[in-house]
Amino acid sequence: MKAVCWYGRHDVRVKSVPDPKILNPRDAIIKITSTAICGSDLHLYEGNIPTMESGDILGHEFMGEVVEVGQGVKNLNIGDRVVVPFTISCGGCFFCKRDLWSLCDNSNPNAWMAEKFYGHSPSGLFGYSHLLGGYAGGQAEYARVPYADVGPLKIPDGLSDEQVLFLTDIFPTGYMAAENADIEPGDTVAVWGCGPVGQFAIQSAYMLGAERVIAIDRVPERLKMAKEQGKAEIINYEEVDAGEALKEMTGGRGPDRCIDAVGMEAHGTDAMAMYDKVAQAVKLETGRPTALRQAIVACRKGGTVSIPGVYGGFVDKVPLGAVVNKALTLRSGQTHVHKYLRPLLERIQNGEIDPSFVISHRLNLDDAPKAYEIFRNKQDNCTKVVLKP
Repeated sequence: MKAVCWYGRHDVRVKSVPDPKILNPRDAIIKITSTAICGSDLHLYEGNIPTMESGDILGHEFMGEVVEVGQGVKNLNIGDRVVVPFTISCGGCFFCKRDLWSLCDNSNPNAWMAEKFYGHSPSGLFGYSHLLGGYAGGQAEYARVPYADVGPLKIPDGLSDEQVLFLTDIFPTGYMAAENADIEPGDTVAVWGCGPVGQFAIQSAYMLGAERVIAIDRVPERLKMAKEQGKAEIINYEEVDAGEALKEMTGGRGPDRCIDAVGMEAHGTDAMAMYDKVAQAVKLETGRPTALRQAIVACRKGGTVSIPGVYGGFVDKVPLGAVVNKALTLRSGQTHVHKYLRPLLERIQNGEIDPSFVISHRLNLDDAPKAYEIFRNKQDNCTKVVLKP
């Protein structure tokens, strides 16, 4: 089969690789009909996530048709159309039973690696380094899905791939980010980053009762989408100081809830942003927490900062004093996708949201190297790429 494979920084190639096989009775094989490039994939593309190996198959946002099931999979049949959560979860451990699916104790065969970084291991992830399991990803023609008796969700007739594809990651991620922000009716919510996750965080904030959402970014097409699709007020941080603008827009109090939907590769215009670039280049820190710093400082006293943005290791000069002295609550985590699949599918079915609004490019799998380049460089008004194997 064809698959998108990682060979180093800024080097992805479409290669012919062996077809996946059933390895465990709880496995299924999926013929992929749609797959996407996620902003998190760009961290791999930039070489910022350790334990990647040449030839690793990328991709964690995918869906398709069941073509083979193991003997232990009784909930799926050949021909079923399914979306697959990017988090791999066993369904039976301490954490899965508590709806903390991305913290599964059993799905990362390389847990010892993650324990060295984080103290404990999260769940395995598709296509996202050997630190998180070394699982082949879904930017391919076929994929093996472990714990297929737990993860995949069958999609009812009448919904297109593009309406449901983002249930695999970015829609639940944006929704969980808003949920983690503890939004109360009437709140003002600030969202740093208007990429796909940020767009879903904006819409989810309104679903959960926010009165105002303020979106911060620098990319014109993303800000336009946040304003037109998400009904958000917008700040271009290259034109004004985001912190000062937020003070003015909230009468000096600050947003009630702040969401960092940027993560480890944030950009900025101040001296601290330049410090981060240098520190990251010489391996003194593994990310650039510009958006996180701004969110902590901007948030009102007693507010909540939600962090769906990916951070892979260590960051510097986080204003912990502001967290303590303003009595802020910080909440984060990889998305517990399984928890949100059915509730968010119902919102799609009820016409509350059509997640396909974020898609700007639809390309063939063979075009993946070009797709990564334009997505990374924000060329051709690219906001989200869907690949068709």
